[in-house]
Amino acid sequence: MTPPSRSTPQAGLAVDGVPGSVLRLEVRGVTVNFGGLRALDDVHLNMAPGEIVSLIGPNGAGKTTLFNVISGFLTPDGGSIVLDGADVARLSPTERAQRGLVRTFQRMELFEELTVLENLIVSRELERPLRLLRGTLQGRGASSADRADAEERLAFLGLHRYRHQKVSSLSTGLRRLVELGRVLMVDARLVLLDEPSSGLDRSETERFNEILLDLQAERPEQSILLVEHDMRVALTLASRVYVLEFGRMLAEGTPGEIRTDPRVHAAYLGKGA
Repeated sequence: MTPPSRSTPQAGLAVDGVPGSVLRLEVRGVTVNFGGLRALDDVHLNMAPGEIVSLIGPNGAGKTTLFNVISGFLTPDGGSIVLDGADVARLSPTERAQRGLVRTFQRMELFEELTVLENLIVSRELERPLRLLRGTLQGRGASSADRADAEERLAFLGLHRYRHQKVSSLSTGLRRLVELGRVLMVDARLVLLDEPSSGLDRSETERFNEILLDLQAERPEQSILLVEHDMRVALTLASRVYVLEFGRMLAEGTPGEIRTDPRVHAAYLGKGA
């Protein structure tokens, strides 16, 4: 598969001083305290529609804390989270999901004893009343439209032949794709991917990268923010990269700029990056 060319942000407002782009996500001066420890200190981050942005940094830099703040699992002590022009900092994860902000987790949250197809269908049903979810888990309630959508997404991800297998029987690489398929079942405008290459071998990582680029081409308005420990992934996929260190933004720029930034080398990348 040949990765498609990356889409460019739409004309409009500026992102981090770059003219000609509309802001999808704005993290404005976010601060988080855990007792006497300041986990995030006046953090800023911007994204435009269609962008893939990487967030990197050494262990303990605050990446997961920032992800939790953006996705609604943690309320900041200061600052705001603006999604498509509206401050969502006090909204729950469910309310943010209804506005198109969806995240994955480093430890995959899948229904192990359901099939691949059922996992995708259930992700759609979770937005609906509990009685419908119960019906789906018991083999009832899934509409023909939901089933058709799930089948289409499985074909896109190369998972169609696994659709009737239980998730518990799959490799880590295939499970990561199932997780992505669940995200595709909802109307996500901003997707947060937490360590998506974790547990994948080189070929699985390359396949995952290709699918993300294909997804970007298919959904040019959808933005992707990823926390990634694999620098080949973080710097290959993203058009811009943010670097956290000790809860503060150390640097922001293109992958080329980040590769050559001496502050980043000293803090994280090292001579072999």
